Amino acid sequence: MLGVVARRTRNFAAAEDAVQEALLSAYAQWPEERVPANPRGWLVTVALRRLVDEVRSDAARRRREAEYVVPESTGEEDDSLTLLFLCCHPALTNASAIALTLRAVGGLTTAEIAQAFLVPEATMAQRISRAKETIRASGLPFAMPAAGERAGRLRAVLHVLYLIFNEGYVGSAGNELQRRDLAAEAIRLARLLRRLLPGDGDVAGLLALLLLTDARRAARTGPMGELIPLDEQDRALWDRGEIAEGVALVSEALASGAVGTYSLQAAISAVHDEAARAEDTDWPQILALYQLLRRMGENPMVELNYAVAVAMVRGPEAGLALVGELEGLLAGHYRLEAVRGHLLERTGDRAGARAAFLRAVSGTGSLPERNYLLGKAAAMLG
Repeated sequence: MLGVVARRTRNFAAAEDAVQEALLSAYAQWPEERVPANPRGWLVTVALRRLVDEVRSDAARRRREAEYVVPESTGEEDDSLTLLFLCCHPALTNASAIALTLRAVGGLTTAEIAQAFLVPEATMAQRISRAKETIRASGLPFAMPAAGERAGRLRAVLHVLYLIFNEGYVGSAGNELQRRDLAAEAIRLARLLRRLLPGDGDVAGLLALLLLTDARRAARTGPMGELIPLDEQDRALWDRGEIAEGVALVSEALASGAVGTYSLQAAISAVHDEAARAEDTDWPQILALYQLLRRMGENPMVELNYAVAVAMVRGPEAGLALVGELEGLLAGHYRLEAVRGHLLERTGDRAGARAAFLRAVSGTGSLPERNYLLGKAAAMLG
């Protein structure tokens, strides 16, 4: 919706304000007047009327009204990609571009974005505000950038889609483990990007990764919304269509020589997805892929996952030694403590595992994750 309004007004900041006003109007009116038959159209119309009213209220702007609201020329799918590339403005740092896109395209709250970046909410609010001002001051039109400029923004665009999907796959806060709307939006945008750049191996690798991960969605939660870990999931619930599409994409990417971070992560997901049972998982292959992935650059979460793969191949003690080396990079992060707890449990140190699980509980805002970790801690008393 923001993409539609921004394109028709050619004013990103004003469009965002108008969209927020439209959402507030819907919040106030729909409970009494019922949801309209076309909710999206209703919201866009209200947002545009608000902007037109603003234009008409100012004599100077009234003269520019004919140019301010322009006719539609492209579809909403194009709007989404255009908005995505606009937010990844070359004048912005990667961190600011990603934060702004998560807010404008992904629909995440400032608090959720701050948690993803591990910074205070006030800091993130300032960063997003500065990013908006930079785009406004640039005077760039709401249009897809030329091919050369587009290539320069692609890395940030891919990272944004990756983060949006991750927030949808495991919500950083709230009562639900997954936010299907965000995950679906990331996949939709990745498909559009794939159509725009069909020969790009990194784009293919990212789409493959999202599909291969999303394929497990239906099996990740139980009847009460509780978290079900990978090795306990009912694999009959996995989406075989998404798996087949993802495997084909990652095979294509790797065959083309595009051995990037996304295609390697997709290859790891493919190994998991192709195992009929958890005990059939080819952990030596996963370990080899993580070794390649580590060479692409320092990434604390890659290192943590590598430690898990080492534990599965060489034993939990070897994995715990690597976890200990990550204290500086991931100090206090709940995933570090959760992994430590699982590995300590495998060594038979139930007291140590319980302490680690309890430390992990305080680090996540996701209720299903908290409940799962509390359950693991309680099980160590038995």
